[in-house]
Amino acid sequence: MEQTTSEFFHDFRQELMAGAEAHGAFQLSEFMEAFSIELIETGFIEGFELCHYRAQRGMRVDGYWFDDEGTLDLFVADFDSREDLQSLTQTDVNAAFKRVENFFEASLSKRLFNDLDETTPEYGLSRQISDRKALIRKVNFFLVSERALSDRMQSIEGRQVDAIEATYHIWDVSRLQRQRSSRGHKEALDIDFKEEFGSGLNSLPAHLGSGAYHSYLIVMPGEVLAALYGKHGARLLEQNVRSFLQARGKVNKGIRTTILNEPGMFFAYNNGITATAQEVEVEQGEDGLEIVRIKDLQIVNGGQTTASLFHTKRRDKAALDGVFVQMKLSVISPEDSEIVVPRISEYANTQNRVNAADFFSNHPFHVRMEEFSRRIWAPARSGAQRETKWFYERARGQYSDAQSKLSQGEQKRFKAEYPKPQMFTKTDIAKFENVWDDHPKWVNLGAQKNFARYAARIGKAWTKNQDSFNELYFRRAIARAIIFRWTEKMVSGEPWYNGGYRANIVAYAIATINELSKRVDKVVDFQRCWNTQEVYQELAEALCKAAKFVNDDISQPPQGISNISEWCKKDSCWDRIQGKIDQLEREISSSFFQTLVGIDEQKAEQKSAKKTQQIDGGIYAQRKVLEVPAQKWSKIRQLGIEKRFLSEKEAGIIRVAEQIPQKIPSEKQSEILIEVLEKAKAEGIL
Repeated sequence: MEQTTSEFFHDFRQELMAGAEAHGAFQLSEFMEAFSIELIETGFIEGFELCHYRAQRGMRVDGYWFDDEGTLDLFVADFDSREDLQSLTQTDVNAAFKRVENFFEASLSKRLFNDLDETTPEYGLSRQISDRKALIRKVNFFLVSERALSDRMQSIEGRQVDAIEATYHIWDVSRLQRQRSSRGHKEALDIDFKEEFGSGLNSLPAHLGSGAYHSYLIVMPGEVLAALYGKHGARLLEQNVRSFLQARGKVNKGIRTTILNEPGMFFAYNNGITATAQEVEVEQGEDGLEIVRIKDLQIVNGGQTTASLFHTKRRDKAALDGVFVQMKLSVISPEDSEIVVPRISEYANTQNRVNAADFFSNHPFHVRMEEFSRRIWAPARSGAQRETKWFYERARGQYSDAQSKLSQGEQKRFKAEYPKPQMFTKTDIAKFENVWDDHPKWVNLGAQKNFARYAARIGKAWTKNQDSFNELYFRRAIARAIIFRWTEKMVSGEPWYNGGYRANIVAYAIATINELSKRVDKVVDFQRCWNTQEVYQELAEALCKAAKFVNDDISQPPQGISNISEWCKKDSCWDRIQGKIDQLEREISSSFFQTLVGIDEQKAEQKSAKKTQQIDGGIYAQRKVLEVPAQKWSKIRQLGIEKRFLSEKEAGIIRVAEQIPQKIPSEKQSEILIEVLEKAKAEGIL
């Protein structure tokens, strides 16, 4: 039975209180974190920095994010830890937006930062708004509320604030409920081309036969594409493309040169765009078929072309009326999108071939981590009577979905087996891992960029040797999760902590401990953290010292840098911390260094774990192959030969599978058969 908004509110409130206690955070911080995660996952925002400031002069702000394209997101919270669901009225909305507008205008034109403490997040934000005044082209105001928006409330039209384009977005508790209950599907863009641009898009049907997906070839005007990107930004880009664009994205010089010097040749020179949609509406126009409406337009290849058109028009004042882009549009239902869209993106993004599929929840790495998380019991904590598991949510909403059809008693048992504080996502594991194995600055660049970097690393490592991702890897990842979350809670409770930059402090504190360990050719005893499900005393004491050391250092950015959060995103920040690390080493007890594990010992463990995974992988493949009926194998072989996607070797191995149970394919044969199953799915046979 579907939850009422009131029931959802009460569950959400309990979740906030439990989260705040688990993370050592204020409920307001946990509230903002919950909404920001949802907005990042669905592409509404790129990242989020907590910044709570409230003044008697009618100003308030609770968070922000600057992107690389001149857009500023400013957040204001409507949160008072209310015990019951209440209504959010037009008056409440206007008052909240007015407070955050006042903060923006005072920062932009009245040098508000002069009245603020230089060590606080609000000083850094206000100063950055003032310093970037000429670069800010758009500000998006977000109101996030624990109340339910009144039915009488109308949408707020965008307007100019201090000569800068402003848009207004309301995320109340009922919208959060709708988003979460959409089972991982984000709010779809619905673009009416006739209404927005005066006419439809000239197109040509490119689908044949009743069983084929509907596809269209479109001549997309550059003006339209740039306008869409200017309005919707990252929401227009499928997550894979969005992440890669954020990780690498500068304006493509070749694209810019063609727009400026040979706009009429753009169609000929450019590779075009690959896109998907949930639905399209077509009409017969004067010049043939026109697409007049697209629901959930997502660019899966061509994000850089799209962004470059927009930026070249804005920065160079280029006219795009003679620029056209070819676009291939495939209409994919929401039910099929998880399987089909990743493949379209992988095959279309040939320049990113190694990494293209790594972002998707059905990549084998994520599937394997999920399988470990459902199978491996974590030892009971000290004083606890029962073991638990860590729930890996490889696709958004899995944790809630797993409970949606359970009775109250079954839900209680589920939460006892998988406690909510032990749920972690793809972006979480990217944080836990990158801070140790890559560069701590990536964790400070925001969830999407950090995940893009992690996915690129894992994609290469998976291709090289997927047996490296074994049970030992999973247990170590959980140990790192325990350390990361413990450090977050510890920092929040320290007397020197002033309420800002916790994420930066945590990332660099852990990185300094890792650096000190590497200096003596050793590593932290992750197995000990896994065995006890907690941070052991010597490591805890070292992390406390490291956090204070990092806080003292980042609080004094170099001359000319006003925002500490921005300083923490630079290579030079980590370089400076490493340059002073001898000071920290002298403060840390020798007993910490005695607890470290030798690198040779760690390598021996990893080698053994790889061998075990190799055996387990073969057994798993055999089990999966045996689940497929012999008749289905025959069908795959026949159609595979007809469609020419099977090699002779693969067809020969399928003949063995056709004789199950009389003959059982070997582990190596089974691994090849698993690949054949993937090919068959891609061809639409399964």
